[in-house]
Order: sequence, then C-alpha cells, then structure tokens
Amino acid sequence: MPRVDVVQTAPAPARAAVRTVELAESTERTPASLRPWLTELGRIPLVRELSEPFAHIPHTATTIVLRAEAGGRREALVLGPRTRATYSVAKAPASCVRLRLAPGAANPMLGVAASELTDRVVRLADLPGPAGELADALGELPHEEILAFLEDELPQRLSENPTQRAHRGLLTEAAAALAEPSGRSIPAVAADLAVSERQLRNLFSAGIGLSPKHFARIGRVRQILAYAGDTPWSRIAADNGYYDQSHLTADFRTLMGVPPAKFFRGHLPAPTPCQAPA
Repeated sequence: MPRVDVVQTAPAPARAAVRTVELAESTERTPASLRPWLTELGRIPLVRELSEPFAHIPHTATTIVLRAEAGGRREALVLGPRTRATYSVAKAPASCVRLRLAPGAANPMLGVAASELTDRVVRLADLPGPAGELADALGELPHEEILAFLEDELPQRLSENPTQRAHRGLLTEAAAALAEPSGRSIPAVAADLAVSERQLRNLFSAGIGLSPKHFARIGRVRQILAYAGDTPWSRIAADNGYYDQSHLTADFRTLMGVPPAKFFRGHLPAPTPCQAPA
C-alpha cells in the first residue's frame, strides 16, 4: 500500500457547473452477445446550447461515435483513447450514440491496433475491420435500433484465434486490477497474471492504446472527478493510491490542463474547435 503523507485537511472546492460529455450522457451495458467486444452504449441527447464549452476528460476506451446533427447530417467516427483532456465548443446542435470497445477489441472490430488510434479521430468507414464495413448502415439507423442490428451482424463477422482470445482475457483482467482505487503496482499485476512487465506493456499498447501506467493514471483522475466538494484533498489522495496531495495535484494538472482546485471552480483552459477526423 503506498505511503500517504497528509499535507492538509482542507476540503476540495465546491464543484462548478463544468460541462463534461459524461454528465450529458446516459449509459447502459451492451447485451451479453456483444460484451466481449463492446462494453457500454452511451446516449447523448440533442445538445442545442453551443455557447458553453464541453470538457472531454481523458478516457481509456476506444469509442465508436454515431453522430446526428439537427440538420440531418450524420457521421460514424472512431475516437481513440484520449490521453489528456480537451475543451471544445460544438459547431452545430447534435446528438450521438457512443459504443465503447472492450480491452483488446480494437483489432478484431476495427482491423488496427488500438495504439494507431490514440488521441485521434478517424472515420469508421476508413478502417479495414468488420465494424468499418457496417459504417454506412450504422450511420443511418435510428439510435434505438443500433444494438439489435449489431447483435445480428457483428458476431458472424468477427473472428479470433486462440492467442487473440487469450490476450483479450489477460487485458480484461489487468485493466480491472489497475482500475482498483487502492493503487496496485504494475509489477504486482504482471506477476499475478504470470507475464513480464514488458509483455504487459505490449498487450496494453496493442489492445488499449496506452501504457499500463498511463491507463492507471487516467483511471485515478476520473475517480477524482467523481468526488463531491466536501471531501478533504488528503482523503481523496489516500483513497486513490496517490503518495500525497502534491502527487494528486501534479497528475491532475498533467492530464486535465489545470490543477484540480481551478477545474472545480470552473477556471478551464481556452476551448478549441472539435477535432476533425484524420
């Protein structure tokens, strides 16, 4: 268990009304037949208010985004894992469905390693995997029909050899272990799974698009964002595997662009336009 130095007991500041994609999104688990490849479906209703920026916080999953603008334009995109937060203003009112890929599912679903998608936005139709072949149909379907369509189409198009299946299983176990708030070390996780640290790094790079260390850092920062404003910073640091409050602040600032106190007060970096597909 990491040593925790209690620096101060001041509570975190009250949360400001920072708009994040996660706050606008409702989520549901995917059906069991799709769960080896897709863990979650998120729905964001039509967003009409364009004056306030959205905070897109770091995320470890590769995500298929089916976006529908109020004017009728539709597109099917893939967002790779996001290593740092971005702050953007939407160009047009739009709604979307977000399909999050399971660890190790990028290659069988999209035909490329997850590392090729990190911090990128690409058109789904430009990717060579089975999901890319379905891009046009997915882009036109009513949102409520997407899961049923994928249940019919995806399983018969996907194929894995035993090695790929084993790697996906290892990744799922490792990701769950590193997501624990107690801060399990990477050597300990590798030892538990009977693989070397180098093998674990290679698995994460190909199957998730991040190093195990960065995967764990994103998980901790996302946990911090879930805290209410009346919890002392020292307690938040201890609960999430940080050595002390200074370690928490440095990690948060690196991934979010501002220290946690400023973020929770709504003092955010200047927004930029949404990233265009590569």
